[in-house]
Amino acid sequence: MVGRKKRKPKTCDNGSHEDRISQLPDDLISHILTHLSTCDVVRTSLLSKRWINLWERVPDLDLDSHSFSSFDAFVSFTDMFFDKHKVSWIRKLRLSIRTHGVDDTSYLTPWIDAAITHNIQRLDVHFAYSFKDPVQIPLNLYTCATLVHLRLYGAFMVNAPEVVSLPCLKIMQLEYVKHLNETTLVKLISGSPVLEDLTVLKPATVLKVCSQTLKRVYINQPLQSGVVIDAPLLQFLMIKCCLTNNFKIINIGFTAKVDIDISLGTSYDLDRYGSSKKSMVCNFFASISRARCLAISYITVKVIKKIEPQLQFPYLSQLSASFSVFDLNVLPMILRSCPKLKSLILDLVDGEPKVVFSSVPPCLISSLKFVELKSPILGYEGEIELVRYFLKNSRVLDKLCLRFEKHNMKKAKYIILQELLAIPRCSSTCEVVFL
Repeated sequence: MVGRKKRKPKTCDNGSHEDRISQLPDDLISHILTHLSTCDVVRTSLLSKRWINLWERVPDLDLDSHSFSSFDAFVSFTDMFFDKHKVSWIRKLRLSIRTHGVDDTSYLTPWIDAAITHNIQRLDVHFAYSFKDPVQIPLNLYTCATLVHLRLYGAFMVNAPEVVSLPCLKIMQLEYVKHLNETTLVKLISGSPVLEDLTVLKPATVLKVCSQTLKRVYINQPLQSGVVIDAPLLQFLMIKCCLTNNFKIINIGFTAKVDIDISLGTSYDLDRYGSSKKSMVCNFFASISRARCLAISYITVKVIKKIEPQLQFPYLSQLSASFSVFDLNVLPMILRSCPKLKSLILDLVDGEPKVVFSSVPPCLISSLKFVELKSPILGYEGEIELVRYFLKNSRVLDKLCLRFEKHNMKKAKYIILQELLAIPRCSSTCEVVFL
């Protein structure tokens, strides 16, 4: 408002500005401090007498050993935190341990013991470097009654005890965990009755994921070992692996979203192993045939091109696929397997595409309403032909989204744009959008 004077901050009798934050209750200040790094939280103790002990009530500890002057300073600081912590519970303990030449890990057990005593809810321990002796996780972690989120990176997981009880655990992330054997993983999953989210990266073991509560699973298994998944409530499955005969998806949710990046290993000798490879690939795709949303990598497309399995996705409504331009001829075959497809997102790699499509899959006639090309239009003839294919044959298409390369000259972009907009459209309601 014109003429309105700017309000000046209130001042105390001695002329200093009023400290309103210090007047807040301890619990509220502790909550505010959770948004700072742990080191900054401790530094607030220097502000005034009011703040000396407030850091001891903050329920989060997030430390990186690399940010300390020495590893001994890191250990001393963390010991002090647990010695002086006055809150009966700790919400989060996150430790990133990065050190060379220090192999003593005896500090870890009392820290995790103290966290469990303080009813830890989230534990995240990241070992960035290898140690001479494996960094073992304390056994009492397997029976932590309050843990909700567990992430271990680079740790050594000893054989699980007979009793594993994690009644509150909903999220479990095991990344590069050494000596994670099949029995230990089975016990961890079965001992987590409310587990919803599981991540397992690069284990050197057979994976058996059997759970009646899991909703999201991410597996990265590059080795040629087995994977078994039985999770009837699963909503999202992301898997990157080398397909083997020991790979089995027994049951996943009917509405699952599946993101796959599969290979056949280093050998593509299909003259010798063609029959078994094809059967294996066919069985895999049959096991995910009920998916509603599917994302496939260009490596997976190469597998499909090599094997030519009989694909059937009768319920699929959304497909996101990355294609090498040399494999684009597989696209009509994939589209024919999705009679109810509504949304298609394509990403092209490796240069200029070659488009010679003669058939029109049923989904283009009856269901496909949205198409997006994620890779930018560079002006290749094959790109124009691909756009033409969808515009001329998609009867119910509502929107086609395209992108331009940022470095395209305005004049060149205008010429390409005019050519694209001049293409006849089979659908009278189709809108071409340039992102």
